[in-house]
Amino acid sequence: MTEYSLYDRIGGEAGVSRLVNLFYDFMASEPEAKQILDLHHADLGETREKLFQYFTGWFDGPPLFVDLYGHPRLRGRHMHIKIGLAERDAWLLCLYHALDTMALDADLHKDLLEKIVPMADHMRNMADEAPLSDC
Repeated sequence: MTEYSLYDRIGGEAGVSRLVNLFYDFMASEPEAKQILDLHHADLGETREKLFQYFTGWFDGPPLFVDLYGHPRLRGRHMHIKIGLAERDAWLLCLYHALDTMALDADLHKDLLEKIVPMADHMRNMADEAPLSDC
């Protein structure tokens, strides 16, 4: 049996692009996400592109982000931003809405959450409450 990558399963470049664009569209429209939207530049074009590049490689597609910027060091790149439970939860809310809008296969939806949710929790750099235990 052939094992397909998350990149292939989400639809390759088009699927990752759709996820990222929906994610940032929700960030721009959800009142609960205002505090994290305000942490970004007004023009989200470069931010969208970098997340697209990162997710592409992280989902086992072409290593676009690594080829351009080197190792992601994701947490280190975000240390200048206060990321606590509220910020993590707002980020995840946008992600959940994006995935729900994509109406993905249930197994793919679960597999994406199993990969992304722990990463989102790992990004927290403020000591508040315990990490998420499940998706």
